Formats: sequence, C-alpha cells, structure tokens
Amino acid sequence: MADTEKNTDTIIDWITGKPVPDVGAEANRQAVERFLVEEKGFAKEDIEVDVDIDTLIAGEPYRSRIDLVVSVDRETRFMAIKCAAGSLGSREREILSASRILSEYPIPYSVVSDGKTAIVLDTVTGKKLGEGLNAVCSKEEAKEKLKSIKPMPFPKERLEREKLIFRSYDILNVNVKRNTSAK
Repeated sequence: MADTEKNTDTIIDWITGKPVPDVGAEANRQAVERFLVEEKGFAKEDIEVDVDIDTLIAGEPYRSRIDLVVSVDRETRFMAIKCAAGSLGSREREILSASRILSEYPIPYSVVSDGKTAIVLDTVTGKKLGEGLNAVCSKEEAKEKLKSIKPMPFPKERLEREKLIFRSYDILNVNVKRNTSAK
C-alpha cells in the first residue's frame, strides 16, 4: 500500500494544517470543516479530525475513524460527521452506529454531508431531524441543545449489534486516508 500513498496527491487539512491524501471525499470534508468554522461559529479547536474508533467486535479488535467530531466546550462531544461523496442516505446508518459506539455515551447528533448539503440525525432515536446545511446546528444552538440532553449509555444489549453494523458499512469505504497509507 505504500506505493498507493506515493501516487496520491495531498492537500493540507484545513483544521489540522497537516497534509492528507486527496482521495475520496476529502475535498468534501475540507468544505465541511470550513463551513463549521466560518458559518456555524465553531473554533478549529472544537473539531477533531480522523477520530479513532478502537473496539472489539465479536471478540476481535477493529480499528477505524470518524471523519469529524465536533465539541461545544472542547470536552463535550456534540456531533459526529461522516463526509461522503455520493448518496448521503446510504451513509446514515454508518454514522449513527459510529456515534453510538465511540465512547461511553452516544454523541447526541449524527451528520452525513458532502459539503453542499447534509442530513442531521438524532443519534439515540435514529430519526432524521433535518436536511440541508442549515439543519446543522451552530455552536450557540448546540450549547442550548446540550442543556436539555442527559447523557445516557447506549443499551448494552444493543451495543454489539451497533458495532457489527458499523463495521459492515465501514469496511466498504474505499479511497479513504486509512486505506491509502502504509500500515
């Protein structure tokens, strides 16, 4: 796979300032990063890029990443974002599962975006809350919404299923940074 990386053009990630392979939905992610800061009022420090998911699925270790995780106060994670090229609807279930398994408490909001539009979902219920970039909460809206959210762990009896669902979708991702870098 090292040869793949050598042949891949790179761009500078807008949040981290680090070079990243310009493959797949990377241009879309860059657009989402700018949108969150310039239009929605988040600071660059509020946005984690390529957040690691390390979990056990059916007793086997599984590692992956979530494109973006946005926090309100740099500690409280508010939304997880999957940046996609193509059909956003086909990525809803993937980001819901990722938001549910990343940590002890589900991240309240899950978003899938191509940088031009978005689908916003309630992570706990899975219900669609809105479509379009305007449906993505601003930092101020997120602060208000967090006041009424009581963090609760995802039900243990459903957690293993969510991990399997996440892996099933995630393994289909091609042309993503982790699949073009040397291991």
